[in-house]
Amino acid sequence: MSPEGAERSESHSLDELIDHRAACLVEYQDASYAQRYRERVSRVRQIESQHIGDRTALTEAVARNYFKVLAYKDEFEVARLYANGDFERRVAEHFEGDYSLRFHLAPPLLARRDPATGLPRKSSYGPWVMTAFRLLARLKGLRGTLLDPFAHSQDRKLDLQLIAAYETGLDTVTARLSEANYDVMLALASLPEQIRGFGHVKRASYGAAMVMRDSYLAALHAGRRVSGDAKTAAAESEEVEETS
Repeated sequence: MSPEGAERSESHSLDELIDHRAACLVEYQDASYAQRYRERVSRVRQIESQHIGDRTALTEAVARNYFKVLAYKDEFEVARLYANGDFERRVAEHFEGDYSLRFHLAPPLLARRDPATGLPRKSSYGPWVMTAFRLLARLKGLRGTLLDPFAHSQDRKLDLQLIAAYETGLDTVTARLSEANYDVMLALASLPEQIRGFGHVKRASYGAAMVMRDSYLAALHAGRRVSGDAKTAAAESEEVEETS
């Protein structure tokens, strides 16, 4: 493939990545939420083109990781994923005849806590939960509003903190990006890849990621480059295709 062809292919793939993530955010929340994503990614893409040239690694990292922090898996999203028909189709493909669904869940407003660990304990629920999922999925517009029944939980507060921190980081990227600090900016943009799991597991990985963020910001202010390990982690994050 010629260099010109390769450049067109990379641009097309990046456009597809952004379009796909934006479409997922429409399903996750609404068109306004998706537009918020598009505008931020587009601004980073513009700045990267102006200061770095033909490279798009930073825009790709932002396209993947900003999507990840925006599309946090809360109660509304879990309900939507169960209620959109895909789950029931997969079950029907694997089972025939008479069967009954049981769900092992720890709903935040109902779950009892384990006296030993203090963590919510899962309980078994019957097929009626699918009706609850369908109802909750239709209420996703309440997400993040004063009427959101889950907004005050520790996990949801953490999700919003992560979005705010990432958007602050994007402001830094667009204001200060240069060839000299490109590796630091790429590492910052890729940080959400280090945040995994749910509940206390996610909170722990979030704390570790914030320590890394502080070290990257210190490197940025001091004009230092980030370590090889950080650059390797950032490069690996570009190769990981997130499931939607």
